[in-house]
Amino acid sequence: MAAPSAAQQRIVIENAAIATVDAHDTEYATGHLVVAGNKIESLGAGRAPEGLENVVRRIDATGHLITPGLVNTHHHFYQWITRGLATDHNLFNWLVALYPTWARIDESMVRTAAQGSLAMMARGGVTTAMDHHYVYPQGSGDLSGAIIGAAADMGVRFTLARGSMDRSEKDGGLPPDFAVETTEGALTATEETVRKYHDASFDAMTQVAVAPCSPFSISTELLREGAALGRRLGVRMHTHGSETVEEEKFCHELFGMGPTDYFESTGFLGEDVWMAHCVHMNDSDIAAFARTKTGVAHCPSSNARLAAGIARVPDMLKAGVPVGLGVDGTASNESGELHTELRNALLINRLGAHREAALNARQALRLGTYGGAQVLGRADSIGSLEPGKLADFVLWKIDGLGHSSIADPVTAIVFGAAAPVTASFVNGRQIVENNRLLTADEDAIARDARAEAQRLARIAAQG
Repeated sequence: MAAPSAAQQRIVIENAAIATVDAHDTEYATGHLVVAGNKIESLGAGRAPEGLENVVRRIDATGHLITPGLVNTHHHFYQWITRGLATDHNLFNWLVALYPTWARIDESMVRTAAQGSLAMMARGGVTTAMDHHYVYPQGSGDLSGAIIGAAADMGVRFTLARGSMDRSEKDGGLPPDFAVETTEGALTATEETVRKYHDASFDAMTQVAVAPCSPFSISTELLREGAALGRRLGVRMHTHGSETVEEEKFCHELFGMGPTDYFESTGFLGEDVWMAHCVHMNDSDIAAFARTKTGVAHCPSSNARLAAGIARVPDMLKAGVPVGLGVDGTASNESGELHTELRNALLINRLGAHREAALNARQALRLGTYGGAQVLGRADSIGSLEPGKLADFVLWKIDGLGHSSIADPVTAIVFGAAAPVTASFVNGRQIVENNRLLTADEDAIARDARAEAQRLARIAAQG
């Protein structure tokens, strides 16, 4: 008899608490999960069905909570090698301080920084990551290919938001002149990246979005043509929006309208668009996002680190705006982790107008899982534990010192300390075991990242 194919092989996990994050927030105090190939075959209360064939592995998950894998919706991987700088700056001054350094990155630096960013997220329960990379200095090499290759090697599901900038210092923008592209060059390079790497299939491991950087660093033409390009190619679009009061002032002075109205005037709102931050949104802005189904990447730690403010997440959710969580660049979130953002999103939003009613533990978990899948346009395949969806899930250890006295498992991982990840699976493949990566050498990545950070610092110092 022939051996079962990979698609027929089953993994059976039993004796775990399960939070499915499905439409009904179904949970099991003690349940099972069966994986067949790269998909979830079944799950439910109690033990797995008897008589399952082709079972290649059984896991006793006593003392664990199983959730969908975390989905990161906004990041800048290259910043891994510029962490810990300009730590007492607001966003604008932070950008001014760091752009001269970022403008010197090259392919080797970007690959190593991507490895560090991905490793930190993956071992903390992220199964789907994204990177908004927008710095393409002249002669710096194949930066997009380096990032995508790092994600493939790590075994993480990935979206590259191929960013771009065409407004430099000479045009009133922030980045140095040699760190930007021409409008035509940016659009051409973005289209080439989509055609080379984007996979539209159900179980795609790599997707590409069109992602002009921000109003501070792009022309109206690049934003408008970027939206048209994304729709012509059938991919999603991403940018930064309404992050600071300075951006609000900039848009009114330059365009005669606020950021949301400006984005809508260029075609950059819609169910195929998601924005990072969205901190300074009035009722009209939120209504526009709800009407157009534009998504939001909420980055609570970075917003606090850069003193940007508190996004109105409860009001967005009430209005029906899709909201996910983002790490943001690790030069404004030095930990580089997403699982800590579950807690930070809950706590920071409780400092806002809604106070203790702002978010609860299950809403926070939904932001980090299903909400992120919505924002990336992949809610049909990831973000919740349901039969037929892709086998992207995490086993959180909750019977140890940090969590054993918290009775409710979801409360334990959201309110408690960052829970250890005993196992993380992507597409049915285990990539983390006992808080260590199975797909990469963490110590080697740390050494390489330190060397590249030092090299970049030397180059930047030389001007």
